Amino acid sequence: MRDWLGESLQRVFALFRSDKMDHELDAEMAAHIDLAIEENLGRGMSPEEARRQALLRFGGTEQAKQQHREARGLPPLETLLQDLRFAFRMLRKSSGFTTIAVLTTALGIGANSALFSVINGVLLNPLPFPNANRIVSMFQEKPNFPKGSISYPNFMDWRQDNRCFESIAAYRWADGTIRGMGEPEEVHAQRVSATFFPILGVQPILGRNFAEDEDRRGANPTVIISEGLWKRKFGADSNILAKSLNVGGAARTVVGVIPSSFRLNIQNFQTADVYEPVGQEEDPKFHQRNSFWGMDAIGLLKPGVALQQARDDMKRVNAGLAGAYPDIDAEIKTNIIPLKEEIVGEMRLILLVLFGAVAFVLLIACVNVANLLLARSTARRREFSIRVAVGAGRSRIVRQLLTESLLLALIGGGLGLVLAKWGTSAALAAAPRTVPRAEEIGLDPRVLLFTLGISVAAGILFGLVPALRTSASDVGAHLKDTGRAISPYRSHTQAVFVVGEMAMALVLLIGAGLMIRTLAYLWGLNPGFDPHNVLTFGIDPRPSLADQSSDAIRAELRAIHSTILSVSGVEYASLHWGAHPMQGDDEVGFWPEGQPQPAREADYASTLEYVVEPEYLQTMRIPLLRGRFITNADNERSEQVAVIDNSFAQKYFPSQNPIGKHIRIFDYDADPSQRTWIPFTIVGVVGHVNQFGLADDARRPLQAQLYRSLMQASDLFTKNAAQGITAYVRFQSSIDPEAFSRTIRTTLLAHNGQMVVSENQSEEEVVARSIRNQRFSFILLGVFAALALLLASVGIYGVLSYLVGQRRQEIGVRMALGAERRDVLRLVLGDGLRMTFVGMGIGVVTALVLTRLMASMLHGVQPTDPVTFAIVALFLSCVALFACYIPARRASRLDPTVALRYE
Repeated sequence: MRDWLGESLQRVFALFRSDKMDHELDAEMAAHIDLAIEENLGRGMSPEEARRQALLRFGGTEQAKQQHREARGLPPLETLLQDLRFAFRMLRKSSGFTTIAVLTTALGIGANSALFSVINGVLLNPLPFPNANRIVSMFQEKPNFPKGSISYPNFMDWRQDNRCFESIAAYRWADGTIRGMGEPEEVHAQRVSATFFPILGVQPILGRNFAEDEDRRGANPTVIISEGLWKRKFGADSNILAKSLNVGGAARTVVGVIPSSFRLNIQNFQTADVYEPVGQEEDPKFHQRNSFWGMDAIGLLKPGVALQQARDDMKRVNAGLAGAYPDIDAEIKTNIIPLKEEIVGEMRLILLVLFGAVAFVLLIACVNVANLLLARSTARRREFSIRVAVGAGRSRIVRQLLTESLLLALIGGGLGLVLAKWGTSAALAAAPRTVPRAEEIGLDPRVLLFTLGISVAAGILFGLVPALRTSASDVGAHLKDTGRAISPYRSHTQAVFVVGEMAMALVLLIGAGLMIRTLAYLWGLNPGFDPHNVLTFGIDPRPSLADQSSDAIRAELRAIHSTILSVSGVEYASLHWGAHPMQGDDEVGFWPEGQPQPAREADYASTLEYVVEPEYLQTMRIPLLRGRFITNADNERSEQVAVIDNSFAQKYFPSQNPIGKHIRIFDYDADPSQRTWIPFTIVGVVGHVNQFGLADDARRPLQAQLYRSLMQASDLFTKNAAQGITAYVRFQSSIDPEAFSRTIRTTLLAHNGQMVVSENQSEEEVVARSIRNQRFSFILLGVFAALALLLASVGIYGVLSYLVGQRRQEIGVRMALGAERRDVLRLVLGDGLRMTFVGMGIGVVTALVLTRLMASMLHGVQPTDPVTFAIVALFLSCVALFACYIPARRASRLDPTVALRYE
């Protein structure tokens, strides 16, 4: 075995060291035979006789030489290396052709590899958790929210009564203010069940996970911190365990450190800096069955349990809850979704549509290279005709041409990988929060294998047709050919390629056009407020404030408001609790007086609730449609008032004036055994605000909105606000936002050094984030469409230039017989536009079918929108006309005398 390997390697090295290869000898022999055949033809011999005499002159046929090679016993490896070396030398001789072909291929392969790396990281790679295929997300399905929050008592019953889950864990947001370690700091915090990290298979790098007896009210307060916080705040101290950390105003004992490799981003959960046991929540309101505090759950299915089995089992559990608690859980449902599906969300469809689009780009690139190879084969047709004449078989010609095309594709694939790495990084940098699992995207072995596969496929795709066409050429005709005519089959094949390019380019341009129309529609929507020059940030007052009286808390909130207004450049400001436009919802049940009172709490209507100050309307510039807004007189000592939006008024007070009417809102702060309804008088109607974002708001069933006075909130509600509240501030347009936010923070800290002011964000960013998926889709579709348009334009330009070059004599004859320049111009333009219009016709029919796949991605425009189709078709026609005009103009300027002498 070792001797055979050594001998083979020596043959390979000797092969590459040789100065005269068989291919070079063949080429040299072919050149001599070519000259001999031309001499014989000049003597008046027929083509067959001229070829026979030339072969006899140089000692036999190619078959004889092939028999000699076979007698020498050359192994297939050496034959392959001969083909590769000859292909490399031929490509090196045609450096211009090679450069264009490689770059074209690299663009197509690079775009496909870049998008595949995203699909691989997001859709194909398994989640980085053990038993990931058995982990599901769980929600309480409600009439207004398919993925609604779960009440803690319902969650406990789900966990106890189910038969299909090994374990279920709850999670929700938490107060993440850290004190006692220098300046107070706001970090991201989550509350989780003791079973949360075990379900995900996450083990702390130090310490342990929460114990079951810690996940309950009254247990010893504990906390798990992230590896990042451990290193940043504690200097990676290995003695961190059992130390105390003040989180949210309470001292907690550190029991573990979660590794930085743990990442999870789903509804109501983001990888945090601190984690607390969810069951330790002391607020009694959280433990009420009718209280939903943004809590969801994950579950680990038992081995062998199918998803539908779990759904059926939870129906059984919920039927028991509905019977036991008909007032609250009469219609309770569980929505169970595979965890991976919850993480990926609607990005799956977006990526698949984009992958189909980028495949078109690769096909267009392959068509362009195939056209280049067809044109190049014209210059080499005498070479291949002579090789066939001296006995080379058709398979030998096809193999050599495919070797050259595969070499081109592999070089283009290598360059495409570089472009893919750069393009992926650029796309993720432009949209860091749009793509889920972005940290898992990269050029792993699967992406490399995909790139190799499509490189080989592309090489065969764009090389096969030119190879078959060239090998099937008429030897005699080409031996007599003097270059005065163009081969009909070659021009027809190139025309078919151009038609295909135009069709695919039109489909991509229509897709991009529909996304442009979608973005234009969304940007043109009125969100119901003016986001310009508005900042929002969180405020966590001193921890002792929650222990004081409600009057003291209200006085402190008023002082914070006055402090913000004292900052130079502030126009209006309002403290805020409850639902936040495009950031978080908070709904409350109500009952309009004068209408039948529902018998069960589960049947009460819901409205989004905003608890604000009087200046909120001016801060957000929400239009007042009727009556008045909340004023300073609406305080803790006055009658409870409410302001509703026009959606609320139209649904619950149709054809009526709602001013002065009353609604009753359920008091969730009261004892759950004593139902209490607080009466509110409606004093005004304002415009509707897009609570769920520009793209999704109209599709959500819950539209009613209600505003209450912050100072009229209950005592328990006020104590909750004392632990953290949001501020909205409108500032003058001439002020720098970053400097302005620093000034506000400094001013607030000067007022109260124990206060924590969290990072601010502009409302413009909030609005833009609501349509980030549409922007991501548009950017990539736009890039792919631009590439397709460029390649298609170059393709039709190249084909027409080639045809003009081949028809120079014909054009010279036409001009010599009286044809004018405009006639020649019309002739060439007609050829180009015929190919363009046929391709566009096919593209329109294809687009009518394929764009329907984008229906869920579109807003304000139909997938078959005739305006978009017409504009894109006109644009592509203009681009194609320009690409056709250049070679047509060159043809019309030919000198007939020179053209007639052209060989």
